[in-house]
Amino acid sequence: MSSIQAIFFDLDGTLVDTAPDLGYALNLQLTRHGRPTLTDDEIRPFASHGSRGLLGLGFGVTPEDPNFIVLRDEYLHLYDQVFTRQPKLFAGMQTVLTALDVSQIPWGIVTNKPKRFTQPLVASMGLHVQAACVVSGDDAPQPKPSPATLLMACEQIAVDPANCIYVGDAERDIQAGKAAGMQTVVALFGYLDAGDRPEAWGADVMIHQPEELLDFI
Repeated sequence: MSSIQAIFFDLDGTLVDTAPDLGYALNLQLTRHGRPTLTDDEIRPFASHGSRGLLGLGFGVTPEDPNFIVLRDEYLHLYDQVFTRQPKLFAGMQTVLTALDVSQIPWGIVTNKPKRFTQPLVASMGLHVQAACVVSGDDAPQPKPSPATLLMACEQIAVDPANCIYVGDAERDIQAGKAAGMQTVVALFGYLDAGDRPEAWGADVMIHQPEELLDFI
């Protein structure tokens, strides 16, 4: 990987560990409905799949179920109250961000998380000060796996997608990055579940720790 102009990160499960708060909201909802709560280890593999994945885990529902919308809205209301409880950078990620700043390589955040959560969460961690851009899933007509939000990020900081890296922990991240013409990296330390096959996603690189990203800049 050469001539890198910028690096973009997915948010949940790649840049920031948000699983504890996502799971906390789910367990609040399960308790409301008289269901047993789940452990962090049970929830973590589904954390990158948003409310759809979490509700599937906790309630066994899909978006086609008639009560899905009601459960989703209830979940989002609960998450709205707790989503800044304890988000934290993954171990080693601050080293990566500092190295990028020292090397004067801009970095940004491109996530499918709605803006109503993304902006306050990023601000609560002070990441908005360093990030060259923050693009949420509802900032474009289509979220990932469409490349629209990634291309929007490139436009915002005036970089060529061909000279950018996108790092994510879900197949849709790699699909979006490739569709945008970027080099792609799978964050194996993220929220992958047992059914994921990251080796088949076609990424340029897979990393087990954030610091491994520094080998390519």
